[in-house]
Amino acid sequence: MERKQSELTVITKTKDLCSYVLTVTQKSPKHFRYTFVSKLQNLVISAIENLYRANEVFVEKGNPLTQKERLNLQRSAMTDLKLLSYMALLCMEQNCILPKQYEQIARQTTECQNLLGAWMNSDRRRLQA
Repeated sequence: MERKQSELTVITKTKDLCSYVLTVTQKSPKHFRYTFVSKLQNLVISAIENLYRANEVFVEKGNPLTQKERLNLQRSAMTDLKLLSYMALLCMEQNCILPKQYEQIARQTTECQNLLGAWMNSDRRRLQA
């Protein structure tokens, strides 16, 4: 029996966030579909893309180029998550999503940001030692 390689927790949690955002935005009013809804969906998908890309970069202690490449992708994912949080707030203020839906997105986004920050710190410590 083949063992399945486990995913990073930050990727798993961001995929959960993506699933939630896609579910919530399906029920948004039609007049928001090409503004807020598409922006929310694109940001969360972009965050997942950047996390996968960062995880695929093989980082070695003596290779600063790969270290920089991974860090840039991690930072891009962090920016996507921060923008997602802000866009969710705007969506709630414009009655595109419900306050409880915003709270759930904010909670999950914060968790993803914390996990991503821990990954970045772990890489920094490991590569400086």
